[in-house]
Amino acid sequence: MVILVINCGSSSVKYQLFNVEKRLSLARGVVERIGQPRSRLKHQCNGDGAVEKKVVCRDHRAAIKIIVDTLIAKKYGIINSPDDIGGIGHRVVHGGEEFKESTLLGPRVIRSIEKYSELAPLHNPPSLSGIRACSEILKGIPQVAVFDTSFHQTMPQAAFLYGLPFKYYTKYGIRRYGFHGTSHRFVSEEAARVLRRPARALKIVTCHLGNGCSMAAVSGGKSVDTSMGFTPLEGLLMGTRSGNLDPAAVLYILEKEKLTFARVNDILNKESGLLGVSGVSNDMRDILKGAKGQGQQAQRCKIAIEIFIYRIKKYIGAYQAVMGGLDAVVFTAGVGENNPWIVKRISRELKGVVSAKTKFLVIPTNEELLIARDTYEIIKKRGNDGTTKT
Repeated sequence: MVILVINCGSSSVKYQLFNVEKRLSLARGVVERIGQPRSRLKHQCNGDGAVEKKVVCRDHRAAIKIIVDTLIAKKYGIINSPDDIGGIGHRVVHGGEEFKESTLLGPRVIRSIEKYSELAPLHNPPSLSGIRACSEILKGIPQVAVFDTSFHQTMPQAAFLYGLPFKYYTKYGIRRYGFHGTSHRFVSEEAARVLRRPARALKIVTCHLGNGCSMAAVSGGKSVDTSMGFTPLEGLLMGTRSGNLDPAAVLYILEKEKLTFARVNDILNKESGLLGVSGVSNDMRDILKGAKGQGQQAQRCKIAIEIFIYRIKKYIGAYQAVMGGLDAVVFTAGVGENNPWIVKRISRELKGVVSAKTKFLVIPTNEELLIARDTYEIIKKRGNDGTTKT
């Protein structure tokens, strides 16, 4: 079965077409700068050379139409007709407490995604635009929502509740949700395969280290804790996000600087993290280069690296305690996959803290493949009448 995976951002739509049975990516690409005069399509088919061209794209519906037309184009397409697509999988960031697994899309599910847009105002609305566009352009093809938050819905209350008045949880749903769930799930499953052991018998810490960073404690194949919280701001030092800090420090800065809420939000999410500490960049490659220099700037780069490493080690130790052991630590995403020195250093510095049998692994994440697999499995279970087989 051929599955189309759609990942809608505020101004872009990424896509990938899979033959799931063969774990084969047939085509991939992105429509960028949606709603701008210089919209562009980047498309690559089955490992061939990439196609890049200007397109007219005023909204997400136009982007989906461009993608479908590209996939069936004679010159660089890969399928004969939209009817060749057996299902569509959508990445949806927030599913609240309602969705504990990937779910077939229908009116009720769409209404729920709309409701959780309040918790993910930058992410859920673009996903809904993509879902609605696919419903119009690819009529009759079943669609599945794969939620970033669903993998972490197995966390116990002790892990996900904050020390706030309980009414804020019951009224507003303020709790730890966690994110990057598709990545944590994918690499933990791959780790079990690499180790040739069943996931149910393993205790794993997964480290998704990119511009956004998060870690998860995965025991018996289930997430029991994760570093991101109510929003993706909590936890590790990230590219531009602060990660953990005393909330009173935010109140203090707000008062001293006479800042608006919106300005504080921008500082915490866009001007902090590696960028804020180093003063150089949010990119680890630039910071490593800067750390080789001299003077105050080099020192700031060095301390940014030290904070980054320190917090990862701190979470590994905490999660080992939570799970009562540790079989493997998995590094993934842009920084995790491309900086072997991080893995070597952390494994060296944790020697004597973790078991000598603990494996340190680098496993490339493939969230799109996981979305395609979930979509395939859910559609396979549907009967001819559209009901789900039991």
